[in-house]
Amino acid sequence: MAIEGVPYTWLHQLQEIYADVFDGAHLPLEKLASKEGLLCMLAVENNELIGFKLGYPHPDGVFYSWLGGVRDTKRGQGIASQLMIAQHKHMKALGFQKVRTYGRNTYKAMLIVNLKHGFDIVSTFIDDKGRHKIIFEKLVE
Repeated sequence: MAIEGVPYTWLHQLQEIYADVFDGAHLPLEKLASKEGLLCMLAVENNELIGFKLGYPHPDGVFYSWLGGVRDTKRGQGIASQLMIAQHKHMKALGFQKVRTYGRNTYKAMLIVNLKHGFDIVSTFIDDKGRHKIIFEKLVE
């Protein structure tokens, strides 16, 4: 399911998955609402959110695939890949030709998913919290 803008109906469940994936971190509504052009891809099963992939247009004209996660009981079933494919299809329909995402070595499963889906590593940097990040980019076919 694709939702343009904040997925208010699914917000609580999205925040639960986010906290599980990102070590208890909280994703504030204000942060979501501040992302102009936010595109939310949601995987729903039996009226339960089981995964999400969020992105938005970057000022340089590239679509930025920002955050994603899958409920711990549903991991390893290809849900992240399905969400990524759906996101790329939707962003291409919106006119974007390139997608960028950042990864961290601590989230190896996501690094592997990015590489399996044709992303190239284009650079690395150290963020303002001192974490090493890997920049991935891909032309959308």
